[in-house]
Amino acid sequence: MAGLRPIVDISTGSFIYEAWPQVVNEAGNAYYMSGGQTRAPVVFHLLHGIRGQGAAQHSHSPQAMLWNAPGLEIVLPPSPRDVKGLLKTAVNTPNPTIFVDHVQLLETRGAVPEGDEKIPFGKAEVKRAGSDVTVIATSLEVQTSLRVAEKLDREGIRAEVVDPRTLVPLDMATLLASVEKTGRVVIVDQCHRSCGVAAELAARIAEEGFDKLKAPLRRVTTPDVPIPFSPPLEEFITPSEAGIDAAIRAVLR
Repeated sequence: MAGLRPIVDISTGSFIYEAWPQVVNEAGNAYYMSGGQTRAPVVFHLLHGIRGQGAAQHSHSPQAMLWNAPGLEIVLPPSPRDVKGLLKTAVNTPNPTIFVDHVQLLETRGAVPEGDEKIPFGKAEVKRAGSDVTVIATSLEVQTSLRVAEKLDREGIRAEVVDPRTLVPLDMATLLASVEKTGRVVIVDQCHRSCGVAAELAARIAEEGFDKLKAPLRRVTTPDVPIPFSPPLEEFITPSEAGIDAAIRAVLR
């Protein structure tokens, strides 16, 4: 508010709960409550998701809760190129931005432009074109869904993988164009099932694109339970390639 553009590294996603009033009730409301006279151009960076024995207090995905708080931009990059391009936009936007990485994406490698390429907010990307089913995936689940789509392609199943990249603003036009193209939808996200990112996307597709659906859509999410420390139990509740594969086959029946 004094003219700087800080990046606040919150690290583990659940740590943002300790700063909830400052993020949600101050940064998110500053522009509205000042009648446009004050802005809070801060980037809050956090690592979300099931990380491997992070247990219940270190495995949260708070982006759905933050999506419920007006005034915050929310970014979910799934690749090195997206991280660079979206972060450049984040540090230049006048609005408070939640930049959500996944800890299991840290080892992901990919081409990154040498130049000063900015990826605009509110512009989804079709990561893989297809004609049989639309898979809308976020963050780490974009990479997981791409692997499933590649395997299914060998059987003649063409899955289109669409990445919203930002939740706020949200590019519903690109999502609905893909839904109209394929008529079948699977949504993959690591938030909990109830009131999560997949739930909101499903609701919006039902409101705006129900007539385009040939089959009920499916969600692949984390169940409504605390994330267990036990590796077998953690694996059981984590959205997986097998779960995505099963959901795709279900909507194609």
